[in-house]
Amino acid sequence: MHRLFLALCLACSLLAANARADDDGTAEVSAATAAWIEAFNARDAQRIAALYAPDAVFWGTISPTLRLTPEAVLEYFQSSVTRRPKLRMALVDEHPRIHGDIAINTGAYTSREPRDDGEVVQASRFTFVYRKQNGRWMIIEHHSSRVPGS
Repeated sequence: MHRLFLALCLACSLLAANARADDDGTAEVSAATAAWIEAFNARDAQRIAALYAPDAVFWGTISPTLRLTPEAVLEYFQSSVTRRPKLRMALVDEHPRIHGDIAINTGAYTSREPRDDGEVVQASRFTFVYRKQNGRWMIIEHHSSRVPGS
């Protein structure tokens, strides 16, 4: 009976912890990041660019140019789609935090690109900063860079 009680207590505490995690809004931020990964993997530059606020600032992984306008963000992804149509991303780790109407998600993803001479796999790290606008988390800052030594 004592073990059953302990098991029930443990189950209740896990359910309460999960409810708190869902209630803190971070699941929405994770979903916004997942939407970016999905749009990227669909190789849909318009859909990716639509996830960025008009005043977003973006440092792309493979570009020396800071993107400061919606047109510049779109151009980056159009170029990527054209030059690297088989490139795909997989989210590895994320750490979303919410501060009012601003959220930050920091983590890592892996890119995979099949080529004639074999698959190229690259580990990268990212920081997305979101602002909640009209009930939707929009990217206002995005920095991505390759993990050194990978």
